[in-house]
Amino acid sequence: MILLQSEPTRETFWTISPVGEAVFYALAAMAVVVFLYGVYERFARYAEGEADAFDRLDDFSGRVRRASRIVLSNEKQFDRDLYGGIMHAFILWGFLTLLIGTTILAIDIDFYRRITGESFFVGDFYLSYSFVMDALGFLFVVGVGMALYRRYAVREERLWGRHTGREDDVFVWTLFVLGVGGYLLEALRIVGTEFPEWETVSFVGYFLALGFDAAGMSAGLAETLYWPAWWSHAIIALGFVAFVPAAKPFHMISSFANVVTADEKAGVRLPGVPADESPEEIGYTSIEDLSWKQLLDTDACTKCGRCSAVCPAKASGRPLDPRDVILDLKRYREELDAGRTEEVDIIADGGTSVIDAETMESCMACMACMDSCPVDIEHLSHFTEMNRRLTETGQMQEPVQEAMMNVFQNGNAFGDPARKRPDWTEDLDFEVPDAREEDVEFLWYVGDYPSYDERNRRVARSLARLFELAGVSYGILYEDEQNDGNDVRRVGEEGLYEMLVEDNGEAVHDCEFDKIVCTDPHSYNTFLNEYPEMDPEFDYPVYHYTQVVETLVREGRVGLDGSEIDYAVTYHDPCHLGRFNDEYEAPRELVRATGATLAEMPRNRSDSFCCGGGGGGLWMEHEEETKPSEERLREALEDTAAGGAVEKFVVACPMCATMYEDGRKTGDYEDDIEIIDVAELLVEALESKRGAGGSGTAAGAERTDTGAP
Repeated sequence: MILLQSEPTRETFWTISPVGEAVFYALAAMAVVVFLYGVYERFARYAEGEADAFDRLDDFSGRVRRASRIVLSNEKQFDRDLYGGIMHAFILWGFLTLLIGTTILAIDIDFYRRITGESFFVGDFYLSYSFVMDALGFLFVVGVGMALYRRYAVREERLWGRHTGREDDVFVWTLFVLGVGGYLLEALRIVGTEFPEWETVSFVGYFLALGFDAAGMSAGLAETLYWPAWWSHAIIALGFVAFVPAAKPFHMISSFANVVTADEKAGVRLPGVPADESPEEIGYTSIEDLSWKQLLDTDACTKCGRCSAVCPAKASGRPLDPRDVILDLKRYREELDAGRTEEVDIIADGGTSVIDAETMESCMACMACMDSCPVDIEHLSHFTEMNRRLTETGQMQEPVQEAMMNVFQNGNAFGDPARKRPDWTEDLDFEVPDAREEDVEFLWYVGDYPSYDERNRRVARSLARLFELAGVSYGILYEDEQNDGNDVRRVGEEGLYEMLVEDNGEAVHDCEFDKIVCTDPHSYNTFLNEYPEMDPEFDYPVYHYTQVVETLVREGRVGLDGSEIDYAVTYHDPCHLGRFNDEYEAPRELVRATGATLAEMPRNRSDSFCCGGGGGGLWMEHEEETKPSEERLREALEDTAAGGAVEKFVVACPMCATMYEDGRKTGDYEDDIEIIDVAELLVEALESKRGAGGSGTAAGAERTDTGAP
């Protein structure tokens, strides 16, 4: 007590007898053993999973640095949700501070004092320590309070679902009790030690102590209450430590591990099927087919529902909730391991499997779920494996089967003969070069929809006019071009995809060119990120056409001066161009180059809302409350800054154009807005300029190197 009154410090085990200390250490040791064994069991279970298709531990130090930045900055929590970002930052930083502070105290008591006979838990260190612990601990309590308010007062919809249970309640309330309980203990100690002058640095505890004092609490009563309060707090804290590996708190460990082992190209490129795998083994046939990373995914899920909130399939009323799929797999695995259930199919049509076929058919492969996930769960790798299983067992929708057969027999999803692929060129007043017969700078992969779909042929012709006007050295494959396979792969037809890679690769390798340019972002994605995985010789520079044309416009080779168009438009970011491959500015620069006023959609760039055509959506039939395309057009007309003044809905993807043309009809927007591709908008601007007496769009300029990247 002499030390206590003469130098700033405090007695750690105040009112706790030596026997009590021994009991506490025994309980703490037991809690730590239970914790370590539980963590070991979890990771041992992952080790039983299959090998993963990608190297997850290369550049390990770099991975840890990246994970630390993502986790400690809370950057993903802040995306689209400022309240949630602040809440989680307060909880995370408060919890880490309290954990570090407790560890420092243990080092002082159990090691430093025993070795040196002195304590560093005194003086300025103690004062600094107390202030920081009180400040960050207060933020922790505020953060947990925000979580309680959102969960129980606001009842945020995405936090509730069929996997919401008692463990969620226990977790959040335990954190709150521990946070508040620590301050109550501190206040009792301050009252019981008769308000040491330096304890004002513990401003939260001191404030509560003043409240207790004002209520008439004596030092003796505070000392009497401190003992049971201390033990209650200690038992809850140690119980929480032991509880961590058994339930939701484990995400504090598994989530970090999941971010460390994440594939930065997850979803953008899909894992292949092992060469020695028989058709009976392709996809998820049992829980044992999950790789160790896929098992880790299921444990990393925090049930936050961010993926559910951004999923266009769920918003449209389809039977898909990305969170539930991951948690359904987790629950099945845990119940199977515990012997509480019989083994069933992972995916099937009929309602007896873990996941129903209709759920997977609903996925648009837009990756919004993965982009929004704060712990890098790779939903699409799971979904693809289940789609592969449906394909191998013949459980795809009939329209999808027809499209796959068309691709197999004719090289395109329309089922038209290959000889008709270049028919779109016939309405042009110039000849499109044949890359099979002459050396070119750009090999232009036109794609199925710009080649066969009448609406999207206008896009191909517009782009050809732009290339001709700018004097680009380009050529196409004519009838040797086949479906790119991006969406073929995402509906689960891996074998057909491999055939397309081989056939397209052979056609491309026979040509002399420098770069590939694609009309369709889906082609751009698979050529850039997936073909090289299967065909190492397919290592060409690959561009989306907006990237190439933006360079041409910037160099003044197209002839726009930015005054051609004087109305408002909005632009839709295609998933495969934006969220998949981070290209957001080139299309916008082209829109602005026409003089059009660009009114941004509220959901833009990485937050863009899918048109509904990805993942085979163009070929499928669904019962929907509101089509994604209809919702997106409503957003364009009602939620942009320009509102109803928006005249045209600009796209940069043939599939998007198809889906939005359909949405105009079914959503009754035909008189309100027009769908136009970026290439069409540029040609319209040039024709407007020609009509005003400026330079026209005549073809035939001398072809030169574009200097494009």
